[in-house]
Amino acid sequence: MPDTTSTSSSVSQSPPIYSGRSIFGQAPTFDLETFSNRNFVVKDFVETLSESAFPSNRRSGPASQANVFDPKPLIRTFENALNRMVDISGDLEHRENEVSAAVRRAEAQHGKTTQSTRIELEEAMGKLERLNSSLSGSDQHSVCRSTKIGQRLEELDRQRIRAQDTRFLIQCWLEVSERGELYMLEDIRRQGGGENKVRCANIARQLMRISQRLDPQSWPQVNGTIQVNGVNSGHYQDRKKQQRHNTRELIEKFSETLEKDLLKSFDEFYRRENFDGMHGCAKVLYDFNNGASVIAAFVNQHQFFIERSQLITEEVGGDAESWERLADPDAEPPGVEPSLQALIEEVKIVIQEESTIIKRAFPYAEQVMARFLQRVFQQSIQQRLEMVLEKANTVSSLAYLRSLQAARSAISTLIDDLKMHGLIESPEPSSPQITVVLDQQFDDLFVPYFAGSNYIEREKRNLEELYSSLLFKFTIFHSRRRKAPTTLMKSLAKTGSEMLASARDAYVERLDSSDLAAAQKRMLLRIAGLKDAENARAQTEIDVSNEDGVLSTTNAKRMLKWLAEAVGRGLELNGGSETARDVSALLHILITNMAELYLETALDAAHDLALSQENTTKSEPDLSYISVLKPAITVMHLLSTFIHTVLLPLAASNISVRKEMTRSTTQTLEHLENKVNNILQHTIDVILNWISRLLANQKKTDFRPRDDPLAPNTYTELLQTPTCQSIYTFLSRLNTLFLTTITPGPNLTAFSTELALGFRSLLFSHFQKFQVNAAGGIMVTKDLTKYIEIFKSWDLGEEFEGSLESLTEIGHLFVVGPEALRERIRGYRERGIWEPGMLRGFVARREDVGSVGVQSVLSML
Repeated sequence: MPDTTSTSSSVSQSPPIYSGRSIFGQAPTFDLETFSNRNFVVKDFVETLSESAFPSNRRSGPASQANVFDPKPLIRTFENALNRMVDISGDLEHRENEVSAAVRRAEAQHGKTTQSTRIELEEAMGKLERLNSSLSGSDQHSVCRSTKIGQRLEELDRQRIRAQDTRFLIQCWLEVSERGELYMLEDIRRQGGGENKVRCANIARQLMRISQRLDPQSWPQVNGTIQVNGVNSGHYQDRKKQQRHNTRELIEKFSETLEKDLLKSFDEFYRRENFDGMHGCAKVLYDFNNGASVIAAFVNQHQFFIERSQLITEEVGGDAESWERLADPDAEPPGVEPSLQALIEEVKIVIQEESTIIKRAFPYAEQVMARFLQRVFQQSIQQRLEMVLEKANTVSSLAYLRSLQAARSAISTLIDDLKMHGLIESPEPSSPQITVVLDQQFDDLFVPYFAGSNYIEREKRNLEELYSSLLFKFTIFHSRRRKAPTTLMKSLAKTGSEMLASARDAYVERLDSSDLAAAQKRMLLRIAGLKDAENARAQTEIDVSNEDGVLSTTNAKRMLKWLAEAVGRGLELNGGSETARDVSALLHILITNMAELYLETALDAAHDLALSQENTTKSEPDLSYISVLKPAITVMHLLSTFIHTVLLPLAASNISVRKEMTRSTTQTLEHLENKVNNILQHTIDVILNWISRLLANQKKTDFRPRDDPLAPNTYTELLQTPTCQSIYTFLSRLNTLFLTTITPGPNLTAFSTELALGFRSLLFSHFQKFQVNAAGGIMVTKDLTKYIEIFKSWDLGEEFEGSLESLTEIGHLFVVGPEALRERIRGYRERGIWEPGMLRGFVARREDVGSVGVQSVLSML
């Protein structure tokens, strides 16, 4: 049996596991770590043992020796390895027993710890429940105590945060004042995030105040002396020598950098439509400088304003026909100028779209929305509005006023639509703050056009120009008609002539003025019926006809329509506390032009013609002037109705102005009514004078015929006397004229009744002048029948009914015998038809007045 020692030496010669150098192998050296290694492989381990069983010198021997297998080294090697593994197994078992004992001890300790922890947790839960019960108690003491605890905790938390902020602020100040650096703030800024940037902004603002307090040398001086919060800082002169850095410039530079970074980030977020990022930047910038910079950047760089600034030089469009319609007072205005209307529609869309962006991008959306609205209205809309009104002003005054009205109406509609949309409050109506901003912008747009009396003066000037044009030929006609005064009454009437001349001269002067636009001049000449302004300068060259001098209800309606448009426009544009005074000014223009220059002039012309016809004796009087009464009365009615229906109610807010307007209106209408009454009275005088002239042609033999009863065509066979026939014909023509020139109604009734009473008086006097025989009494009856026929054809009042009966009885006074006459007179007395003196005059003209019977009747009277 081989020696064990030699075998072991042979095994140990295989490095690095074996240490001996004998020809026999040595037991391998390995421990528990070898088997616990993660890379341990059994096959590799066995191969290593096998290779270590043969020494290297034997493995490298001759080939003949290699063919002889010797198992002894292998057996010894594996025996040694097995023995080593048994030892390791024992060690492992021993260690396992120790670990198991340690685990049992740890489990026991864990059980004890768990038990104690459970007891402590139960005690803590009990304390928490008692504390919760005490804090949520209903008694006043508990509530007060919990409130105090909460307040104290909040105060402590604020103090902690304040202390931390103060510490960091001091560190930043020391850094900037001693080293001229702001690395700490730069680090926070570079970290990004809204909270960090807000903190940087707040700290920078606080550092600025500290710099002003502790580093006055960095700030401007007042009167050569450094001031710190109003206190002389002479005690800082020693520190001035030690100051090495301008803290103010450093802090301002950092603030500017921070602001630029935020604005740049905001712009990038805006382009990418990252509203959350925009919201964060806007929040930081608001805490930094109340959001002024970010609001300005958002508004100024908006694409709408950039595009509009390029189009601001665009000329106001519109075709020539639209501008002509705008300047024509008789045409309906075309509406808002197209470019302004397009801008208003675009503004509406842009504002509604941007309101959504503003609402999502800004935590202070109302402030941004207000600024955006201000920019839109004050820049885009105001500039375009001014251009439109400048263009309209070059067309005519009416075009300017109509454009102003249309623009204000369109912008008002825009304001209402924006309010209803709600903007940042959509779909709810806009907030009170936005509503106030919209209303303020709307008012600011039109303040320059309604300041003081600018607007009403334009309305007055426009109406005066239109009225002067419309009445130009009318005034020319009547100014030519008037002659130089030769009597006192004509001298008094000269005032009206001077007023006409003044109105004409003012119109001509206005046409010659350089500030009158060419389009407006053409329109005024068209209204006046002139071809060019040269004709207006020379009165004698203007062709006028009789139609130009008569009243026209059409022209009166045009005047009222123009004034009504001005009133409506004034209420829409300038309604307010000055409405009563504005309406009073318009009433004055209406009275001056329509009542004085138009109505009164026409009535004066008719009055003059009536006076000229009073003394006509050779030919039948010309009563054509009476045709002016019907249109005059119609125009007066229109004037009165318009004033009382439209103008006076608008002055109800100002009692004194309304009283003055009422007084002026009453005086004007009474003055015109007196003129109409004077014309009617003079017309009655003219008619009665002519009737008296016709009655004077009555022959004495007309009522004392001596016809032969046997002769043919005797005088008594005539239906009436020639005088009666001529009067009947004259009055019949007058009745036809009255019916066509005087509107049926109280005026015509009063006029006809007054004329009938005068005619009746003439007839009474007339028949008392002639001797009448029995045959002549028949002719008297025939004439009276014809006269009564005329009276019945007129529209007479009830007071004239008794006169008809008395006229019928006149013929009987000359025909009946004395006894029948006595009975008739007795009946007349009973019925009260005749007065005794009147009857005596007729009875005394009987041819048989000398008879006893007639004398007895006269004695009764």
